[in-house]
Amino acid sequence: MEKFNIGIIGAGHIAEKMAFTLNRMEDAAAYAVASRSLEKAENFASVHGVEKAYGSYEELLDDPQVDMVYVATPHSLHLHHVKMCLEKGRPVLCEKAFMLNRAEAEEAIRLSEERNVFLAEAIWTRYMPFRKTVREVIDSGRIGRPMMLTAHLGYPVAHKERIIDPSLGGGALLDLGVYVINFALMMFGDGISSISSTCVKADTGVDLQESITFTWPDGKMAVMQATALCASERQAIICGDKGYIVLDNINNPLKAEIWSAGHVLEETLHAPEQITGFEYQVRACISAIREGRIETDFMPHSETLRVMELMDTVRTRWEEAFSRTDI
Repeated sequence: MEKFNIGIIGAGHIAEKMAFTLNRMEDAAAYAVASRSLEKAENFASVHGVEKAYGSYEELLDDPQVDMVYVATPHSLHLHHVKMCLEKGRPVLCEKAFMLNRAEAEEAIRLSEERNVFLAEAIWTRYMPFRKTVREVIDSGRIGRPMMLTAHLGYPVAHKERIIDPSLGGGALLDLGVYVINFALMMFGDGISSISSTCVKADTGVDLQESITFTWPDGKMAVMQATALCASERQAIICGDKGYIVLDNINNPLKAEIWSAGHVLEETLHAPEQITGFEYQVRACISAIREGRIETDFMPHSETLRVMELMDTVRTRWEEAFSRTDI
């Protein structure tokens, strides 16, 4: 089957990882890259084996050989760039966090539906096959009744412009917290009954680290931490009354240890070999586009909206806490 040509908008670190992945896939190709600087685009193309380089996003979108566009620009630019793609009839895979808030996400999805053009969020953990494996262990009753989940993700990246600059949609929540929230939803599902959260902010006003707790009507809890101030072990632990599962990395879990309630290691599961893990989201999008669909079951529009709304609620909790004077 002919390779699917991917055009990349943006030439930063995440775009480099995508190009690396595409160059090693049999069913997709790193066909084109666009940056606001032609020199930067040409350098990216030369270093990362991309066929075409463009000095404007419009030029890439006008290339009839582009089958799908991967948007890898800062969060604050996602809505503008996604709309550009959709208006040109180009299917889009937009890097997480999808948008700045639910209102922006609704606008983008509405345009996708009106134009009948594919749109998906590149939250890569949603597309990984190992996600399904772990959920099957939970659903099998192996650890009994699952009631508590913890998930941590942290990197010392507070100095980076994309984190510290509010004009770029900075903050730990959109960059890192989105992963722990998605993880909780993947493992415990929808129907959250209460949300509590607190954060630490930078002088620029963006959040640098936070603790978030979700509670479900049946008593399940997910306690999550995201930080741009320090490195964390990135682990998740899903606990039941008969045992628990320890995942080595919520960002890209490669190993799941199943422990008994008596703290005896019973089994270790391993994820299948991968290029980077990005290939799964690309293949899911290609499949949906070839089927004539405008979304993928791995991360449907409804779930993207749900995550955006949860993050909006988390930020509301912060503002409520900061406005209190009795603490």
